[in-house]
Parts: sequence; structure tokens; C-alpha cells
Amino acid sequence: MSVSMIVFSSRQYDRDVFTEANAAFGYALQFQESQLDAQTAVLAHGCKVVCPFVNDVVDEAVLETLHDGGTQLVALRSAGFNHVDLAAAKRLGIGVVRVPAYSPHAVAEHAVGLILTLNRKLHRAYARTRDGDFSLNGLLGFDLHGKTLGIVGTGVIGRVFGKIMAGFGMTLLAHDPGPPAEDLIAAGARYLPLEALLAQSDIVSLHCPLLPSTYHLIDADALAQMKHGAMLINTGRGGLIDSSALVDALKSGQLGHLGLDVYEEEGGLFFEDHSNHLLQDDVLARLLSFPNVIVTSHQAFFTREALSEIANTTLGNVKAWFDGSPRNQTDF
Repeated sequence: MSVSMIVFSSRQYDRDVFTEANAAFGYALQFQESQLDAQTAVLAHGCKVVCPFVNDVVDEAVLETLHDGGTQLVALRSAGFNHVDLAAAKRLGIGVVRVPAYSPHAVAEHAVGLILTLNRKLHRAYARTRDGDFSLNGLLGFDLHGKTLGIVGTGVIGRVFGKIMAGFGMTLLAHDPGPPAEDLIAAGARYLPLEALLAQSDIVSLHCPLLPSTYHLIDADALAQMKHGAMLINTGRGGLIDSSALVDALKSGQLGHLGLDVYEEEGGLFFEDHSNHLLQDDVLARLLSFPNVIVTSHQAFFTREALSEIANTTLGNVKAWFDGSPRNQTDF
């Protein structure tokens, strides 16, 4: 059966990996640089499969347009599906599948990179030496060995991250509503309620999905519960943190370091070049003004291995769906 598929928010690297992976499937692929939203959904007319990315809009209005155009399946090339109206998809009879895991090492290692960069101020040291300044004033860091790390969310990525950080000799604390991860416990982790984890951790790293129960999990109250001067890392989803609360916590010194690879208002901003325009997001602009803050543009997943796995899993999901044996479906 011939299957036509349109890939929204695609860049050259998406074209490359999907084209290579498609040699084993033979689908009719279309690549669209535009984001999927109410205005661009008509571009999918005639395509049985639509492949959105993390900041595409897949709400009821978009799904209705896709349905009218003959779309049968939304094949997400991401693990998160908070941007999809699952109830509307079910009502319209549109399937939704995702990539639950690609390279957990990619995201975990990026979180480690943010920690090391913030702690040892590598971003500032790099800028200094480029300008001929080889002084060390203001670059003082701390040993990770012996410090306490709080891991919020111990799915595959959180577990990989925890085992890496155990290698630094850190004390591991963990929080997750699900069953404790045996491999983290074997690495010495202790599971605690979130409040206790925040109070005891020198570094807190978020690795949980964005759900109604985790929206603004870290807000002003949670920041106040953290150790004074602690570090906060988020490579999960932007909505896990109330961004407006971060500025005051940074200004007071309550939050000592902040590393973000995701941001709750990143849609329409991340993955694009805005260097010739004034940044209109006042909160993000203020965050970027702090020397103890690093923001990367949702690049934690961005490794060769992860991109290849995403493409192969996405196309495999499509095949399984049309073969009548769906896999990696979202929970309606």
C-alpha cells in the first residue's frame, strides 16, 4: 500500500536521516520547513501520515483540518505528546504514535555538560581567553564529588543520567511517582518526596514528562525549598518550570545556577535564527542576562545516533500501524 507522509518543522538534518531510513520503507515523503499549525495544516491534504515535531501545534482545529484532508495517523518524532489533543484525535479516528526512546544517552550527557559548564564557568572562561584575559577571578567552581544530586523523574533518561553522575562520586537522591529504578538504587540512590529532595540537593535535574500533574512542578514555592545557591537543570519540558519565578530566585541568590535546554514559551523561537531581531520574550531576555545561566535551544537530543533512531522508529511506527499491529501509541 502506498503511504504518503509529510514531515513538518523539518531541517536539512531531518531530510538526510529520514531519506536514508526510508530506503527500507519506500514511503512518499514530503518535507515542510514550516511548523504545523492551523494555517499550515492544509499543506498535509492528501497525506495519510503527518509527522510533527515538539513545538508543532496539534490541537483540535489542526486535527480536524488533517482529518478532512485524509490524514489517518499522526506520527510524532518525539517522546513528548503534550502538544497533541488526544481526545480530539480519538474522536476523529486519527491514530497517534510517538518515539518513546531514542538515545537517552544524548539527553543525559547534555545535562551533564550543562552542569560542568555552569559549575566550572567554561562559557565565561572561553569568552575571556578569546579576548586575551587569562585571569581566574570569578571562575571558582566546586567539586562534584561528595555533593548531592536530586533526580526528578527516573525513566530511561533519568536513570542513565544518574548512573553517569554516580561516577563523579555524588550522592544520589531520586523522586518519581512510579516504582523505584533498581539500577539507580544499586548505584546508591535513595527515593524521597519532592520536598525533601529539593531541600537536600546541591543540584536538581528534571527528567520527567510534562503532564497536568507536573506542570510548573518547580514554581516559586519549590525554588524557595531548594538549598540556597543550588543548581537547577531542565532537559525535560519547558512547562515543568514556572519561568517567571526564576528571575527573582536568581536575583536573590536563592538559585545559584540555571541550565535550560527547554523553555515553556519556546514555540516559534527555538530551532530558528532570530539573531537579526530583538528578543520579544522579556523573561527569556532577562534570564539570558545572568552570567550564571545557560540556555541551549532544545538541542539535548541532537546527536547522530538519536536522529537516526528517531527516523527509524518513526517510520517503523508507520509500518506497524498500517500493518494492523500498532506500536508506541499514546494513551488516549
